[in-house]
Amino acid sequence: QLAEGEPHALINQLQGMNAFGTAARVLTIDGVRADYADGFGLARASNTTPVIVLRFEADTASALERIKKDFRAALQPLKPDAPLPY
Repeated sequence: QLAEGEPHALINQLQGMNAFGTAARVLTIDGVRADYADGFGLARASNTTPVIVLRFEADTASALERIKKDFRAALQPLKPDAPLPY
């Protein structure tokens, strides 16, 4: 769990980065959604608790792992001590 207000600050930082170069499209409305040819990843700040909500979907297990890896690589440098539970 993060400090109050921290999730929104981290998502704002993520929105300003060019962290998803292999994505076909990156949307920054209410978080960050990276759409790939074979799936998507979404990171958004929760409005009820101080956490970042992550959602992933892909056509194959290997695509899912690749998308998760992209999000981990983008998020971990912003808060290196925060555990990513995936």
